[in-house]
Amino acid sequence: MRDLPDGLIALREVLELREVMRLIEKTARWVDPETFRLLPIWYPEHARRSYFYKSDWSEPQLNRNRQSGHEEHKREGNVHANRALTNALGLRSEERPNWSCCHIWGVDDPTYQEANEVVQDRRYFSCVANMVLLPTPLKAFTDTMPEVKAMLRLAARHLYGWHCGHPSMARAVETIERWDQWEAYPSSWKSDAASFPGIAPLDASIRAAARRRVDRIRRDLMSAGPHYPRDEVRAALAYWKVDPETWHAVPAA
Repeated sequence: MRDLPDGLIALREVLELREVMRLIEKTARWVDPETFRLLPIWYPEHARRSYFYKSDWSEPQLNRNRQSGHEEHKREGNVHANRALTNALGLRSEERPNWSCCHIWGVDDPTYQEANEVVQDRRYFSCVANMVLLPTPLKAFTDTMPEVKAMLRLAARHLYGWHCGHPSMARAVETIERWDQWEAYPSSWKSDAASFPGIAPLDASIRAAARRRVDRIRRDLMSAGPHYPRDEVRAALAYWKVDPETWHAVPAA
């Protein structure tokens, strides 16, 4: 059997990086910076691999293996990150077939062997400045090509005026600070929000969705069951300076 080259090398021999970026530039869907300022984080009670509970956070939600009968506590994958992005874009789940939620800031590990500390942190898991919606086939580029992920981070920092402060992201921040591959970087991503392609403008439906989410957070902090992670939720909200008691549906200045 002949030796195969690394798949990324084989791909780059027939597809230039700027062509990959052109596809992403033309199809990516971004949350409006005004929506980010309105509600930066939508599900502070959830993070990757956190446990699910039912009956208003009063009892564990279990997965049962049909063959063995073994039960185990169900964990979060990407469910509530997807919901946050979908709602912040003014969409419904059924309106986005073959689109995938892509976290912009997270541990770069194409082998999926390392724990992703960033999305296991409630401050960043459902942060809408940490996500972009991409056609599902293009998500593979962001998972495996570090240059693509770096350019998404550059675009997000330009658009939202924010980059991830998690300690594990220090090297990633250094990478974009020293970025010099501008020939592949989409020129439209250098523009302001008014001209930035693919932004879903903040509208009345998105404001209403944000209001419902904050109302639910406020209620859960007061009366959800014993497994609701109140301390962690309060800490995540405090990081983003979101106070459910004083929040109103107008973006912060």
